[in-house]
Amino acid sequence: MNALPRRALLAGLGGLALLRGTAACSSRAPEAHRIRVATGADDIGRELASLIDRQLPGVQVSVVTTTASAAAVALVERGETEIGFAQTGVLSPESSVTALARVYEDLLHLVVHADSPITTVADLRGRRVSVGAPGSGTAVAAGRLLTAARLPADAFVRRELGLDDAAGALSRGELDAFFFAGGLPVAGLRRLSDTLRIRLLDLSGWAGTLGSTVWNVPGSAYRTPPAATIADPTLLVASAAMPDDLAYEVTRLLLAHRDELAATYPAIEALDLRSAIATMPLPLHPGAARYYRSVKP
Repeated sequence: MNALPRRALLAGLGGLALLRGTAACSSRAPEAHRIRVATGADDIGRELASLIDRQLPGVQVSVVTTTASAAAVALVERGETEIGFAQTGVLSPESSVTALARVYEDLLHLVVHADSPITTVADLRGRRVSVGAPGSGTAVAAGRLLTAARLPADAFVRRELGLDDAAGALSRGELDAFFFAGGLPVAGLRRLSDTLRIRLLDLSGWAGTLGSTVWNVPGSAYRTPPAATIADPTLLVASAAMPDDLAYEVTRLLLAHRDELAATYPAIEALDLRSAIATMPLPLHPGAARYYRSVKP
């Protein structure tokens, strides 16, 4: 990082180092010194929060748990969190949030028991299917696919479950299939494959219709036969009111410590400067844009 932005950070966040020592004497830290991270249970957000806590002394960091991308965006829009992770499917150009980076590709998994007769999306007709938690990126991605496949809500027995509940229901024979969107590999699916033989449906044929990219899932990811599916980006979103210097530093930490974060969340391994700036439909936060300019070759 350039020396000038570093000095600007230290000047702009004057007194941050004193916050931890004075926390007991204050009901809460000033707004500019706080970063609340909206994140899921298995999300990279918890690791990023821990990294910020270690690397930016004086910045008060906390985690707000949510199971849905739409909820994470809403929290940032309402000023209840400063940053969060959201799939592009739940975003619109009219959103008031900005982006710090395109972080990883979100793969849509359609999971069935290994011995299930379900082999295509059309085979879901009449089956018990979870389309993801309400407001989640999974629900948005699954909804787009089912619409394209002309499978209305009354064509199957619809459930709206998060990953852990859906995995449990499949294990107990209470569900025939479930959707889940996440970075490869999804920790919850790996845990499920430890106790249940599962299979992923090939969804690659829908990529062109939905404007998604094709992503290959190796058998080693979940102890399943290899399959191809569709993927869409997940962004690290931020409040437009977040101070530029804080946005600069969070972006810097994300890129500089990518390998450390990937040790816990492997999906981030593909993150680089070129992919990080592709944040459509959201504009880059000015602080993030300044960081990318500072490291441009």
